[in-house]
Amino acid sequence: MPPALDDIRALIEADLEAVDTVIRRRLDSDVLLIRQVAEYIIASGGKRLRPALLLLAAGAAGHRGTHQHELAAVVEFIHTATLLHDDVVDESDLRRGRATANASFGNAASVLVGDFLYSRAFQMMVGVGSMRVMDVLADATNTIAEGEVLQLLNVHNPEVAEAQYLEVIRRKTAKLFEAAARLGAILGGAPPAIEEGMATYGMHLGTAFQLVDDVLDYSGDHHETGKNLGDDLAEGKPTLPLIYVMRNGTPAQAAVVRRAIEEGGRDEFRAVLEAIRDTGALEVARAQAHREARVACDAIVQVADSKYRQALLNLAAFAVDRNF
Repeated sequence: MPPALDDIRALIEADLEAVDTVIRRRLDSDVLLIRQVAEYIIASGGKRLRPALLLLAAGAAGHRGTHQHELAAVVEFIHTATLLHDDVVDESDLRRGRATANASFGNAASVLVGDFLYSRAFQMMVGVGSMRVMDVLADATNTIAEGEVLQLLNVHNPEVAEAQYLEVIRRKTAKLFEAAARLGAILGGAPPAIEEGMATYGMHLGTAFQLVDDVLDYSGDHHETGKNLGDDLAEGKPTLPLIYVMRNGTPAQAAVVRRAIEEGGRDEFRAVLEAIRDTGALEVARAQAHREARVACDAIVQVADSKYRQALLNLAAFAVDRNF
């Protein structure tokens, strides 16, 4: 049984509460619509994994200051901005079990509030007063944008190889995990080897996390995941379970998946799901996630043993064995 996320978060509960306070204060704007949309998104919940990762990494590196609260909020703002933009691009109508912001307020409002969150995040970075921190976050934000464009180019393309799929994950999802872990190490004044180990941990943790998300799109309970089953297929996204079927399934199974990717929608969902189950594609993808998690844990073997380091190991276990 995987470690419970609540147990991992308990170690940094006071810090997470401080981060939430920063988030609510920094969302303040005299533009009513910005406050409404931002509050809607933040109130919808979420695992706060990226802020938690930064806080745990900072703790493992020995940091005991307050800058971690501001930077954890920055990381969450960047993540939330990407969600707002993603849901518009994907035409999604459900996230975390609630209507998406674009479904509730319209595409224009979602895009513009996403822009507000990005710009507010950069204001907060400047306030920390560290060029090193700004460099890490500016690089991460740019890489995420590249990943989003790469993913857009891959939509409805059944020729996408596993390496291309993983490259999108590394840029679009894992890069912010990497940045969060690296920032924690920087705040703690960790030596270069430890900082790089933390960053590697974050990159592979984020990759594992996204691999499991892609598995849950074909196996999760929408009451737990907060998403509609088969959203990726409806959007024509060639994720690892589909790539595996096309490479290892029968010609008929490969043809069904190829057609579903090219056309999008849910017409072929039942047949695709059957092909995924028959080929063991979900088990293969989970196994890949476990390999990524092991690489992540190996990367922090030099970090001094502490309750924070143990929580990072537990976070990797949670990421790959979760059902939501």
